[in-house]
Amino acid sequence: MAETARHPEPRYGNRPTMKDVAARAGVGLKTVSRVVNSEPGVTPDTERRVQEAIEALGFRRNDSARVLRKGRTASIGLVLEDLADPFYGPLSRAVEEVARAHGALLINGSSAEDPEREQELVLALCARRVDGLIVIPAADDHRYLEPEMRAGVATVFVDRPAGQIQADTVLSDSFGGAREGVAHLIAHGHRRIGFIGDQPRIHTATERLRGYHAAMAEAGIAVEDSWVSLGSTDPDRVRAAAEAMLSGPEPVTALFSGNNRVTVTVVRVLADRERPVALVGFDDIELADLLGITVISQDAAAAGRTAAEHLFRRLDGAGHPPARVELPTRLIARGSGEIPPA
Repeated sequence: MAETARHPEPRYGNRPTMKDVAARAGVGLKTVSRVVNSEPGVTPDTERRVQEAIEALGFRRNDSARVLRKGRTASIGLVLEDLADPFYGPLSRAVEEVARAHGALLINGSSAEDPEREQELVLALCARRVDGLIVIPAADDHRYLEPEMRAGVATVFVDRPAGQIQADTVLSDSFGGAREGVAHLIAHGHRRIGFIGDQPRIHTATERLRGYHAAMAEAGIAVEDSWVSLGSTDPDRVRAAAEAMLSGPEPVTALFSGNNRVTVTVVRVLADRERPVALVGFDDIELADLLGITVISQDAAAAGRTAAEHLFRRLDGAGHPPARVELPTRLIARGSGEIPPA
C-alpha cells in the first residue's frame, strides 16, 4: 500500500518559517509573502490554503527582520497632557487603532502639563528609536525636536500647535466653538456672562477666551474684568472664581467653562445655589446628557485618528509642507445653556 505523502512539521523548539508555510500549502514563497503582507495578486482559494497552513503551523511574521530591512522599529510614541483626562481616552484609542492597522506598537506617556517632563519623554522615546511621535504639547518651544525630525522621526502635534518649529498639526476649532457657545447664551437673553478657563499660556485657553470676546463684541456687550478668570483647573481655584462671579449686587447670569475639568467643578458650585444659572461647557463630560449640561463637543477620536493618519503618511514618504488641520466642534443643547436670566 502506498504511503500518503506528508509535509514534515517544524521540529519542536524551531520557529516555523514562510518556507514551512509554503511547503504545507503547496505554493511558492512569494505567494506566502503576499498573503502575510496583505498584498494583492493571490486568489481566494490560494489565500485560504496559506492561511490554514499559517494557523496549523503557528507561524508568526518576523517583524525584527522587517525592521532591519526597512530601518524602522514599527513603534510610535504618544505624549499626552494627562492620562486621567477623559478627553485623551478616545484620542489615544484612535491613535492605537491606526497604529495597529499599520503593524506598529503604540507607546504613550503623560507630560503632566510640564514642559520639562514633555521634553524628557519625547527624547526618551526618540532614544528608543520610535518611528514617529504624536505630541499634545506642554512646552511652547519645540526646537529641541529639530535634530530628531531631521533624522527622520515623523512628528505630528495635536490639540495645540508646536512652538517655534513647523510641523503637522491637528486642532479643534477652539475659537469658533467658544464663540458659538457664548452666542448661544446671548441668544437666550444673557448679557452678564462669565468665562472661566485654563492657564493663559495654553493655546486652547487663549483661543477659547478669544472666541468668548468675539461673541460678546458681536452682540455689543462690554466685558467687565471680573467676568473673566484664567488659571489652574484646580477645583479650589475654579470654585473661588465661580463664586466670585456669582456674588455681589450684579452677579453674572451665565457661565462659559473653558474645558471639561472646569465644567465639573462649576456644575458642583451651581448645584448648591438656589438661583438658576445658565452654563455652557467646552468639552463633553461623562453623564452630561443625564445632567442636562449644554456643551461644545469636540471629537477627540477624530483628532487622534487624523493625527495618526498624517503621521503614517509621513512615514510612507509624503513630502508636502507641514499641514494644519482644524476639526469642527458641535453645540449640543441639553438644557443648562437654555436657562433664561433670573
